[in-house]
Amino acid sequence: MRDADAASVSRVLIEGDMMGIPTHGVLRLSTYIQRLTNGAVDPLAVPLLEHRAAALAMVDGRNALGPVVAEAAVRAGLKMTAKTGIAYVGCHASNHLGAMIPYALKAVDAGYVMVAGTGASATMPPFGGAAARIGNNPLCIAAPCPDAPHFMLDMAMSVAARGKIRMARDAGQAIPEGWAVDADGQPTTDPAKALEGLLVAVGGHKGSGLSMGIDILANVMTGAASLDKVGSWSDAIDQPQHVGHFFLFIDAGRLIGTDAFLAAMRQFRNTIHATPAADPDHPVIMAGEREQMLRAQALTDGVPVKADVLRDVRRLADV
Repeated sequence: MRDADAASVSRVLIEGDMMGIPTHGVLRLSTYIQRLTNGAVDPLAVPLLEHRAAALAMVDGRNALGPVVAEAAVRAGLKMTAKTGIAYVGCHASNHLGAMIPYALKAVDAGYVMVAGTGASATMPPFGGAAARIGNNPLCIAAPCPDAPHFMLDMAMSVAARGKIRMARDAGQAIPEGWAVDADGQPTTDPAKALEGLLVAVGGHKGSGLSMGIDILANVMTGAASLDKVGSWSDAIDQPQHVGHFFLFIDAGRLIGTDAFLAAMRQFRNTIHATPAADPDHPVIMAGEREQMLRAQALTDGVPVKADVLRDVRRLADV
């Protein structure tokens, strides 16, 4: 890959580990490289940005690695928002883009609200169904505060991500009941059976409906593959995913004034923090605070990586 593109991918993966999201950290490096060497992803692809209106743009990922596509979209979206106050950038012909919160960090650092999402291969049934048709499509909502920590929500639509189930399998551990069902639709605590079965949507019909909505915003509206047509990142190791993403940026300062918005966000954060805690040892915090705390700690103390993951990284570096 070109140095700049490799750096983009590396940054997103390392940020995942720094923020305490090891399922989307350098653990993914081995699969990324497998897909590159098997021809599923074009390492030299240059995403193409096409403006459709003052506040609308599309990025043709040209089958590049997802972080390369997503970073191109974020750069364009932030630049457009500085001019128009709002921007939607859709992406298609892309692949797995890692955790979404690293992109959110760029948005809040620029002073903008971000709403974003990505499609994913089908791992869940629609509510009431018995076959995988919808993806565990993540949703990210972020809003800047006058200073850190900022509000940054990054959540998938299942009770637990497949990455966590894979980690439990690799560690020889059971998973909690309610995370997944086996191939026969029965609840299971066996991670191997869970990976052969289906994930369970958070909140039943609510998580199912949110996944469908994100699929429309990220896949249908961008011309990407949708629902069960999205390729699997880990199972079809030699096939492109044809997945889509979307990034919506809003300059809230143009609505109520920057000072008023930041003052409101400070009050918002203070109100959350002032909530009496059910457990005094665990104060109430906003979404994303833990991740930002861990990131700050990692910048000082180093990035925690499991020994087996580090061995794999070193093995890849020697190839």
